[in-house]
Amino acid sequence: MMSEHKRFQYEAIGDMKADIAALGLDIPLDKNLELLKRPVQVGNKVIPNALAIHPMEGCDGTLDGKPDELTFRRYERFARGGAGLLWVEAAAVVHEGRANPRQLYICAQNKESFQKLLDDMIKSAKKEFGSGYKPYTVLQLTHSGRYSKPEGKPEPVIAAKNPYLDGNLPNDYPIISDEELEKLEDRFVEAAELAREIGFDAVDIKSCHRYLSSELLSAFTREGKYGGSFENRTRFLLNIVDKIKARLGNSIDITLRMNAYDAIPYPYGWGVSKEDSHKPDLSEPIQLIKILHDKGIKLINISCGNPYYNPHVGRPYDVGPYTPPQHPLEGIAKMLRIIREIQQSIPDMAVVSTGFSWLREFAPYVAAGGIKEGWFKLAGFGRQAFAYPDFARDIIEKGAMERDKCCIACSNCTVIMRDGGKSGCVPKDAKVYGPIYKEGRQGKPPIKGEHVAEHI
Repeated sequence: MMSEHKRFQYEAIGDMKADIAALGLDIPLDKNLELLKRPVQVGNKVIPNALAIHPMEGCDGTLDGKPDELTFRRYERFARGGAGLLWVEAAAVVHEGRANPRQLYICAQNKESFQKLLDDMIKSAKKEFGSGYKPYTVLQLTHSGRYSKPEGKPEPVIAAKNPYLDGNLPNDYPIISDEELEKLEDRFVEAAELAREIGFDAVDIKSCHRYLSSELLSAFTREGKYGGSFENRTRFLLNIVDKIKARLGNSIDITLRMNAYDAIPYPYGWGVSKEDSHKPDLSEPIQLIKILHDKGIKLINISCGNPYYNPHVGRPYDVGPYTPPQHPLEGIAKMLRIIREIQQSIPDMAVVSTGFSWLREFAPYVAAGGIKEGWFKLAGFGRQAFAYPDFARDIIEKGAMERDKCCIACSNCTVIMRDGGKSGCVPKDAKVYGPIYKEGRQGKPPIKGEHVAEHI
């Protein structure tokens, strides 16, 4: 594997093709961007095009969990940006499950503010694209688990011991009980009911990046009915799905952003080979997705890795807390292979892909290639949306993305989060986020990863 790579300096798609060939990778490319304009059917609803904005936390809500000024600004820009699928960032279902003091919190007291957020999004989209246009909207529901910081200091809620992630936690640090998990299932149901009343098309039971539901999927060493066997480790997620269905029927869709591959050694990682954590083993993730599909779930958003531990796995970068052991194109190819295997195992599922931001203005060609080859049905953009909220509109109306507007994979949006600030794109939205970044960096050493994967 390559430990260093040239900065992204491609002048033409042929240059990238040459690197893909030199690395022996399989990354689909197609210049027919009309493929990205096609609507995508999800159950009885239609997503206007095949471009999505991933749930990216801005950490800019009020202290009681309502959307605040910068939250409204960001989603208004997303709505005007033209992506057919707007996936609203993680909203905690209980106060103690918030990842930071400004994380959104979906509860009865905050319902009116969430209503305004959604109404403003729909109004902005219709103003730009016509009264008949409506993006498909998802609200991500979460409990931050081991990454909970509701008052700004770590207050981890762990589902299982993990030597790769526990850090300085004492050996006798408590694990959340089965009884607490049962009660928490009902909080997700209550949050889903609020989301339905507000008017979201779907709720996402967040199951990625080692937050609580994600951690339970890998809780091989946990005792009791939420750990050990596949049936037990998936119980929390599937109970929530069943309970939402029982209370709300088909009045709101259910989806999830799910890690398919943690890249953490077994028995502490999900979707990994027991022999080698560098290799995915998708047998359990696919088994779970098939069960979810049988329960009526038609849409799933796939992710990989852990941004707190091995960020290069899910977010290829040029500048970060350590030098990755691979060229970013290798990481992108690996994610796309995982997503392809899932999509082709459940062809009726609408799979949202990821891994496009590092590709800059060449991302649409990989997205179009993947859709053409049947690797996925929608292309989702995360960091890119912070930097370039109207990327979808430019693809659809201009037939290209503009290089100067693209995310440069500098990771400063993540640095702001780690510093406790409100997150956004420092280089491309400098007037707003430059001062926030500088304030957070005062008196601090260069950013380092909270955990650096020993096995990489």
